[in-house]
Amino acid sequence: MPALKKTVMTVLSAALLSVCVAGPAGAADKDKTDDKQPKPTGPMSTVGGKRLGEAGTQVQLGPGAPLLPKKLTGRSWIVADAESGEVLAAHNAHWRLPPASTLKMLFADTVLPALQPKSLTHMVTEDELAGVGEGSSLVGVKEDQAYTVHDLWLGVFLRSGNDAVHVLSEMYGGVPATVAAMQRHAEELQALDTRVVSPDGYDSPNQVSSAYDLTLFARSGMQKADFREYAATATADFPGAQKKGKKRETFEIQNTNRLITGDIGVEPYKGIAGVKNGYTTHAGNTFTGIAERDGKVLLVTVMNPSADESHAVYKEAAHLLDWGFAADGKVTPVGELVPPKSAVTGPAKDSAPAAGAGKAEKKHAATTAAAASGSSGVWTALSIVGGLLVVLAAGVFLVNRRWPLPDLVRRLPRR
Repeated sequence: MPALKKTVMTVLSAALLSVCVAGPAGAADKDKTDDKQPKPTGPMSTVGGKRLGEAGTQVQLGPGAPLLPKKLTGRSWIVADAESGEVLAAHNAHWRLPPASTLKMLFADTVLPALQPKSLTHMVTEDELAGVGEGSSLVGVKEDQAYTVHDLWLGVFLRSGNDAVHVLSEMYGGVPATVAAMQRHAEELQALDTRVVSPDGYDSPNQVSSAYDLTLFARSGMQKADFREYAATATADFPGAQKKGKKRETFEIQNTNRLITGDIGVEPYKGIAGVKNGYTTHAGNTFTGIAERDGKVLLVTVMNPSADESHAVYKEAAHLLDWGFAADGKVTPVGELVPPKSAVTGPAKDSAPAAGAGKAEKKHAATTAAAASGSSGVWTALSIVGGLLVVLAAGVFLVNRRWPLPDLVRRLPRR
């Protein structure tokens, strides 16, 4: 073969190969049933990058990158590097969908810092449980019984107890104040797809979020030690009814996150460290998870898979995590998880809580302001390889280069 012809053939081969491995999504990435899947009916947000606002699967494979898992049926999903914020792949990332109990991540990220210490005890009243929606998931909180804040958070994270959410909301200042605070916090995190109507994620008209926003909530929440601990707890003892003259008995509760505890057809995921699952008739199954492997920390969110198989949301999340770890360094990010507004613009000089803030939120804001004053209000930005990670004093948003995930993982039952 003449040298010129060899050269032309080589160039053409290389060009074809680059199209196959570096295109937005290889043909093998898309299941044949993709055309039958529901699709967003309107424009989506471009927060985090233009491609995240495009419908369908977004991925930029490089040389040696594995193809995306086949038969992914989630209406919306995302895989991202939890530390750098790089979005490795996504599918309808900003599609506004009902979040179910994954919205409890925003609830916890908003309320948890204000209800301290964890040993704080509260006597539950009948009115505090009156607003719990019919058919809600419950942990078993009873009126005229006392519970610590720690007990109630275990009920939220492990059993997705709407009864525990409503009691904590009342302690925070009431359900309306809690909803308003959650909405403000979502906007601070730039989770602009989210509209909060109920603090527990119970189906409500116009209550929506997105895979992108839920991932932001998880990333923010996992900066908090208490949040990390609750999210990774597999089992715990929860207080039963106190009977007069007898020692109060407890009963065991188990985390409903099947990638932590496992179930028929689902193995506990190696390196999993949380965070939250959900289900309602309207939302279907939703799930956000975080896992660590060989020093890499990934976040994944899957919303409303259509697969009929049992536990499809966990299986698809596990497949995406496996892909993300295998694709590390072999894909070009298609977007990013944006930092909170205050990480970009700096904190407001006036640290007073917004109008309508709950009682506990106001108390927390006062404590934060005092701490900031005592430390001269210093806010330090650290530039780290892989992106700009911002440390905000007073515990508003803290990203560590290495999260203490391994310690949490070792708490999980050995199988």
